[in-house]
Amino acid sequence: MDNGSKKQEMFSKMQEKKSEVKIVRKIVAIIAIVFVLVLGIVGFMGYNYVKSALKPMDPDATKTIAVEVPIGSSLGSISALLEDKNIIKDARVFKYYAKFKNESQFQAGNYDLTQAMTLDELIESLKTGKVYRTPVFAMTIPEGLTLEQIGKIIEKKTPYTQKEFMELVTSETFVQQMMANYPELVTEAVLADNIRYDLEGYLFPATYSYFEEKPSLESIVEEMIAAMNNVVKNYSDVLTEKQMSVHQLLTFASLLEEEATAQTDRETIASVFFNRIDEGMPLQTDPTVLYALGSHKDRVLYEDLEVENAYNTYKNKGLPPGPIAGAGKTSIEASLNPSKTDYFYFLADKEGVNHFSKTYDEHLQKVEKYLRQAE
Repeated sequence: MDNGSKKQEMFSKMQEKKSEVKIVRKIVAIIAIVFVLVLGIVGFMGYNYVKSALKPMDPDATKTIAVEVPIGSSLGSISALLEDKNIIKDARVFKYYAKFKNESQFQAGNYDLTQAMTLDELIESLKTGKVYRTPVFAMTIPEGLTLEQIGKIIEKKTPYTQKEFMELVTSETFVQQMMANYPELVTEAVLADNIRYDLEGYLFPATYSYFEEKPSLESIVEEMIAAMNNVVKNYSDVLTEKQMSVHQLLTFASLLEEEATAQTDRETIASVFFNRIDEGMPLQTDPTVLYALGSHKDRVLYEDLEVENAYNTYKNKGLPPGPIAGAGKTSIEASLNPSKTDYFYFLADKEGVNHFSKTYDEHLQKVEKYLRQAE
């Protein structure tokens, strides 16, 4: 092949490459344009969707829709409930809107809502706990009560006696039914040896409203267990991460609840308990001694600390066999989110203020300062 032919061939190949490059550039440009257009369309559609979801479903609606928000419901579950009832367009939009407005503390109850309500109106209604039905009676179960103490409230507020209540909550048939109805909450752990009452600590402390004069005792108790189930299931991921069972959580939280005062820092007390467990030290918390004794005392004596009972955390390391009372949401959350401290001791002074110590000597000094000198 002569030089002229070679040059001609090279020139042809260069032309082909230029043509190919132009085609590739065109393709890339077209893809880029299409991508931008698609992105713009998706963004525009997303914007319009969110914008419409922020508006009432039907501004002209007059029909009311009955909505029951169970005790212990989370913001996510309430949002999903409103979407299921067609009161809002999108649960996620409502959830994030409420979070943006820093609103998440909603009241359980029965509501009469409409599709004409704005998101702000819905939030305000759920915050105030406006009930569209007037209850026949209401009953408040405070935090930190044992089953026997709850039974006394039952006797005062309902047609049932404390004895009837205790017979029900200690009934093997009823316990097995609750295990079947709420398998993630009431597990085989409640049947362990040395547990005084299987369902101790499993009734959620709250105010319950009743719309009939004589609801069944079974329905009253089950509502309290269902409320605890609704609260605890929100922490299933955290429990898995911490390798902590529901029974351990409610047991730990009950100790915090019983140690709490009006000014107590539950997270710091939780850190003390966890630190002691990690070091193989007994928890040495007085409320477990009182529970072991089965009676209330204003002051625990040294002789009381020697009681031979599985619940006595002066004689036994680790957690007691089960909860010693019903814990509220604050204590449950503190059990899952303890402070990070080096404290191993604490005491509450006469005013209920807690004082924490890293060493036993430091603790003894505070006992002398805040308790003995104050006597």
